[in-house]
Amino acid sequence: MRHPHGLRAAAAGGPYIGDIAVAHDGSPCISVYPWSAAGFGTKYANPATLPTGTGYNVAFSPNRANIAVAHATSPYISVYPWSSGFGTKYSDPATLPTGSGYGVTFSPNSANIAVAHTTSPYISVYPWSAAGFGTKYSDPATLPPSNGTGVAFSPNGGDIAVAHVNSPFVSVYPWSSGFGAKYSNPATLPTGNVFGVTFSPDGANIAVPHNTSPYISVYQWSSGFGAKYADPATLSGILSWGVAFSPDNNYIAISNSSNPRINVYPWSSGFGAKYSNPATLPAGNGYGVAFSPDSADLAVAHATSPYISVYPWSAAGFGTKYANPATLPTGTGFGVAFSPA
Repeated sequence: MRHPHGLRAAAAGGPYIGDIAVAHDGSPCISVYPWSAAGFGTKYANPATLPTGTGYNVAFSPNRANIAVAHATSPYISVYPWSSGFGTKYSDPATLPTGSGYGVTFSPNSANIAVAHTTSPYISVYPWSAAGFGTKYSDPATLPPSNGTGVAFSPNGGDIAVAHVNSPFVSVYPWSSGFGAKYSNPATLPTGNVFGVTFSPDGANIAVPHNTSPYISVYQWSSGFGAKYADPATLSGILSWGVAFSPDNNYIAISNSSNPRINVYPWSSGFGAKYSNPATLPAGNGYGVAFSPDSADLAVAHATSPYISVYPWSAAGFGTKYANPATLPTGTGFGVAFSPA
């Protein structure tokens, strides 16, 4: 019998058992599956009220009680209770994001939800509770300069980062029940449009994938940008879309638009030598990427059927790709997330 929230049901230290969600093109725009050591389970029923356009990103709340989808059409963000399936969609926020939602995340304490979107102010953050959306927080004094493409809270919840498509390409703010004054830009900017952002699990680094060489930039982080790390010896490939650190902080994965679509490096105060490619590559441009909470599996959302590929992951690198889900997502996979452990 599954745990009511898809939590780790095995004994402590056992394999992760939970759920995996894919935001994608084509109705229903979000597909969620049980996940275990055997791979994909039977797809959960679609929500009664579907997202209204292409799903670009998906996030579970850290308390495992909700699932959020950022999507292309108004209201641009849809949130549902989650308990081994979708509950009734929460009411839309009183003040909607102003354009297509490309990134979504909850704060580490599940008390806030952030949406990166097109159209000024490019980032919208709301208090979040069991009642749903609260009143939108005031915009930051210094807005991101263009379309918001990704958003992340630091692991301690004290900072919020927004990826965007014009220089300086990433904007980071202190966070404490609202935006503080924007941090100074990094001394070495990313070289092109940034499409995602993430902090390392220890909060000591911040990574952004972008569309021009070296395609990935990682910086030291400590209440502001530190020095940029040296580029990996083997670059990640043309136009990087997604980035994820493993929860154990030992690896960094980058998805991109050229073969092999997914690149993984050891991480320890910088990039190690790139791992060998998986035997079965993702089919089409790699967009979203996520590690499972136990760091034992790696998922890539991509442009061509089956739209989602998941591999066992270990210090040896990629294992044999898991079998595809019996019911595939209906179009290009743009975002992927595992439920928290």
